[in-house]
Amino acid sequence: MLVAGFPAGSFQTNCYVLARGAGEACIVVDPGQDAVEPLEELLTEHRLSPVAVLLTHGHFDHTFSVAPVCDGNDIPAWIHPDDRDMLADPMKGISAESAAFFGGRLELREPRSVELLADGSDLELAGLTLRVDHTPGHTQGSVVFTTPSDDGTEVILAGDTLFAGSIGRTDLPGGSHQQLLASVRDKLLVRDDSGFVL
Repeated sequence: MLVAGFPAGSFQTNCYVLARGAGEACIVVDPGQDAVEPLEELLTEHRLSPVAVLLTHGHFDHTFSVAPVCDGNDIPAWIHPDDRDMLADPMKGISAESAAFFGGRLELREPRSVELLADGSDLELAGLTLRVDHTPGHTQGSVVFTTPSDDGTEVILAGDTLFAGSIGRTDLPGGSHQQLLASVRDKLLVRDDSGFVL
């Protein structure tokens, strides 16, 4: 399995690409601010063809480049229905302080093709099987994607459900500390400790 990534834009949001190997179809996860050019470089370097964009949640630091990436490659974006409205209205998920940074408005648009994620479902994309776990708390539509690596170890794409050494923040609109604790307890702590969290 090929896993590659880079920090995108001024928010340094991790954008990932997963594929069976070089020269294969791939999925893109969380193409944040200014992700288009470094993503194209990564795709070219590994000779990859994207088939879908997966979004761990709807905050604009994870979705900023989703429309140009999806529409430029004629591929769908996958997002949980509870966060879909943030694709076209990114101000919905940010604090008043953050909104002021953008002059009170930030305009993005949905990609042409949007698919909705369901808790407990398996996605078959780019030769990979990815389990979807709805993990509300950071946002109402936060999800974690899990796929087995070549040696069977779980690769866990956690978005902002988990931070290094901590859990995601819950002080933004739609966040809930109690929900996030329950999501981590019920969906993540029940797993084997050998998983690799991205």
